[in-house]
Amino acid sequence: MKKVSVIKGWAVLLLLLSAKTFSLDFYDSGNPETLSADLVENMTDEQVLAQTLMFGWRGITRGSQPDPLILDWIVRRHIGGVKVFGWNTNNTLELAETIGIFQTEAVKGPFHIPLLVATDQEGGWIRHVKGSTSQTPGNMALGASGYIMDAYWSGYYIGRELALLGINMNFAPVVDLYTNRDSVLIGPRSFGVDPVQAGILGAAFMKGHHETGVIATAKHYPGHGDTALDSHGVLPQMGSSFDMLWERELVPYRLMIREGVSAIMTGHIAFPNTPAGPVPASLSSWFLLDMLRDRMGFKGVIITDDLRMNGAVLSAGNLSLAAKQALAAGNDIVLLSETPYLYDAIWTRLITAMRQEPDFRSRVRDAARRIIAVKLKYLRGEKAVPLIPDLKKVETNLPDPEGTAFFLDMAARSVTLVKETALFPLTPEKAGKILLTGQHEEFFRIGKAAYPEAAVYRYAVTRGADLAWQAQKADTVIFCLSKAEDVQALKALKDLRKRVIVLSILSPVYLDEVPWVDGAIAVYSYARSSFIAGFSAILGRIPAEGTLPFPLNEPRWSPPYDS
Repeated sequence: MKKVSVIKGWAVLLLLLSAKTFSLDFYDSGNPETLSADLVENMTDEQVLAQTLMFGWRGITRGSQPDPLILDWIVRRHIGGVKVFGWNTNNTLELAETIGIFQTEAVKGPFHIPLLVATDQEGGWIRHVKGSTSQTPGNMALGASGYIMDAYWSGYYIGRELALLGINMNFAPVVDLYTNRDSVLIGPRSFGVDPVQAGILGAAFMKGHHETGVIATAKHYPGHGDTALDSHGVLPQMGSSFDMLWERELVPYRLMIREGVSAIMTGHIAFPNTPAGPVPASLSSWFLLDMLRDRMGFKGVIITDDLRMNGAVLSAGNLSLAAKQALAAGNDIVLLSETPYLYDAIWTRLITAMRQEPDFRSRVRDAARRIIAVKLKYLRGEKAVPLIPDLKKVETNLPDPEGTAFFLDMAARSVTLVKETALFPLTPEKAGKILLTGQHEEFFRIGKAAYPEAAVYRYAVTRGADLAWQAQKADTVIFCLSKAEDVQALKALKDLRKRVIVLSILSPVYLDEVPWVDGAIAVYSYARSSFIAGFSAILGRIPAEGTLPFPLNEPRWSPPYDS
């Protein structure tokens, strides 16, 4: 009832402030585009600008509690959104309480407009909301299974958990392609290399989200998968021409726009062989207005990736310049991972520009209209995420019981046989003395359940000789491979004449470097469900029917496209 009363209060106040007269029923169910335009007409420049800002907060000792600064922005400036980062989320119950506090203060504002409350809960490797939420097999597992309904239900159950917490927007799905296999930022966050499959799975994930009331966000436009560099630290320069982008990286966005995606996040990446030149796509009007709006027909909200990332700041010169350039270029929401001071240069530069530059003022007002239209579409009605979370439901329904069962089934459908061996199924009798070695606690826990008599050794990456010595006592070594640094330790086993089975987690790209291993199984996350699926396949209890979503034994680096 709290949610309904808040939304009706918003509608009533709109009636009082609008220059036109509408019935209450019209505002309860009317067209979001018309309503948002009417509302923005009645807002001051300060109120309009505030809607375009989304901030993270550090909380007390970087926790889930609100801090005075973010509350000041909500109460005094009426900002449009807040972003939940991983440092806010170890205590999910406390996080839900904080979100309730934020929304309670937000709807006290002059227009009673709720906040967009966003996070990064992609599934698999990236899970910003920790605490008692589900750990899931992730996007690359969806690419390996290839089942559209798996993507839908993954989006549904992740969304249902977020909705319980009052989080109404998720910066997922990632639809970057795994084009450059040295990618340190994307990797297993990707569905794979097939752009059509990425678009279809991304659209299915989005529809699962929307069924729970959570707004899905496709990212990182126009595509972050063809670089080994991380835009948190540098501005990656990609050699692709527009023609290649159109037929490859942009295909998932083209598909998702047709399927009704309402939000897209821009990446801090440059494509100097396009008309955008060396400017990051996130700050380029050619990418955002000419391409995304005009050519691709996207009508939803465009959101920057965190502007504090060096990929944006180094290009613009400083943070306030980056914020102005981002809005001027066509972004609607400016995202910052930390809360600036109320009279920080960001606010001062932006509000001054609105007062002095008519075109910029018009651009910001258009951005606010789009943001409010999305809020009107998703934050009212039966499916809307509650503004004030029900703490009892948070306590009893996280992790989602149905979701837990689904994610185990999903992991089983994605497990992939990368290298066949006559040892499979590896029964305890066939294996002889087993050594389980790796660095993930869940690997040892599930491995010991599968092979109770197995020995366990947590190796140090730089101490391959110690691992070789431990392996001397075993007949079969089961090695957990998750990152590039593991490969050197694994190579210490090469000449021991022991049977070596690899359970690859996250990206299986590193299997290229160890073709001599006796057998290899791939799963795609370090979730408990993935380890259970992996060991079940090794034991022969389930078939390994997944397909690698990218080819092995090919060059890691994709050369720049020559147009």
